[in-house]
Amino acid sequence: MVSAAQTKFGRLKGLTLREIFGEAVDKATIHSDIPKEDIQAAFIGTFIPEMLVHQGHTAPLLIDFAGMRGIPATRHEAACASGATALRSAIMAIESGLYDTVLVAAAEKMSSVSTNKATEALAAAADDKFESSMGLTFPGVFGIAAVSHMEEYGTTEEDMARIAVKAHKNASTNPLAQFQKPISLEKAMDSRYIAWPLKLFDCSPISDGGAALVLTSNEKAKEYTDTPVKIAGTGQASASMNLCDRAHLTSFDASIAAGKTAYEMADLGPEDIDVAVVHDCFTIAEIIASEDLGFFEPGHAVDAIRDGETELDGSKPINPMGGLKAVGHPVGATGVKQIVVIYKELLGEAGKNQVPNHDIGIAHNFGGTGASSVVTIMRRYDA
Repeated sequence: MVSAAQTKFGRLKGLTLREIFGEAVDKATIHSDIPKEDIQAAFIGTFIPEMLVHQGHTAPLLIDFAGMRGIPATRHEAACASGATALRSAIMAIESGLYDTVLVAAAEKMSSVSTNKATEALAAAADDKFESSMGLTFPGVFGIAAVSHMEEYGTTEEDMARIAVKAHKNASTNPLAQFQKPISLEKAMDSRYIAWPLKLFDCSPISDGGAALVLTSNEKAKEYTDTPVKIAGTGQASASMNLCDRAHLTSFDASIAAGKTAYEMADLGPEDIDVAVVHDCFTIAEIIASEDLGFFEPGHAVDAIRDGETELDGSKPINPMGGLKAVGHPVGATGVKQIVVIYKELLGEAGKNQVPNHDIGIAHNFGGTGASSVVTIMRRYDA
C-alpha cells in the first residue's frame, strides 16, 4: 500500500456521493503524487446508493467522475463490510499478477434521506424474512447481543459507556471525525435509551464520507514511496444472517474465522498486534470484536477497558482515531477508512492520535449482524 486517504466524515451538506468519492480519490492519488494514469483497475465499495441517493450501477459513474474513465471498475457490496471486500478483491487481483497498481475506493451519502429512511435502508443488511420485516432494527440486534453478554459475563451498561467515552476522547483530536467533543461518563450514562440496554451514546451516527487506497505490487512500491505499508494477512468469512440460527450471541463466528485466516497468513498472533481498529457500530460490538480477535479472553474485554488498556496510550490501543462510534459510519466507506487509520498509525502520521508502538496493525470490518467479516493485518515497511 503506497497511499491512503479519507474525506471528512459527518453530514456533508451540499456534497453529492460522486463529489465525496472524487475527493477521496484525489487525496489518495494526485495529492499523494501518484498519477491517475498508473491506476489499472478500481475496486469500489458502496452499500445502498439505490436507496439513499437513487443511484445504481455506481462503479462506472464514480470512476468516470474521478477522472479515470475506461479502466475496469467493479462495485463490491457486503453491507458495512463493502469497503473491506473491495480491498480483498484488489489484493487478490495484484497477487494473481493481473494488475500492478489498483485503486480501492469507497463512499456513502446517507444524510440525503431522513433518519427513518436511512434506518429502513440499513435494515436491508439483515434477514428480511425473519428479522427486518418483524420490526427488528440494528440497535435491537446489538441490544440483544449486549443483553447476552451482560447475562453471561456480567458486562454492565457502564462498561459500554466507557467505550463511548474513549471513542469521543480520541475523536476530539481527529479533525476528520464527525464528533470532536469529549463526553463524560455521566453524559453517556444519562443519554436516552435507543434499544435497551443501548443508549444514544452507544450507537454510531448516520454519516457521509469517503476513503481511498492505492495498492501496488511489491516490485513497484518503491517507485511511489520509500515507506510502503505491507498487507501481511487477509481473511474473510461468513455466517448465518439471522440470529435464530446462531449457537451463541456473545461472539461472531465470522469474525473469529476471518481473524484466524488473517493471523495464519501473516504468521502472527493477537499478542503481536500493536494497534487495532474494530467495527464498533455499537459499543458492545467493540467489546465482542476485541474478544473475537483474541486480544482478551471471552468476558474479559471489559476488564481491559476498566484498566485503560485499550486507551490511546494503553498496552492494546483500540480505535485510536475514534472508531465508527465517534468518527462516523458511512457504511460502504467504513472498511476502507479503517485501513487508512492503520496506514497512518503504522507510518507515525496520526498526529495527536499516534500510538506509541506501531509496527503491526489490524483492521476488523463486518457487515450487518456479523454475517460478513473481513480482517486485514498490516505491517510497516521496516518492521
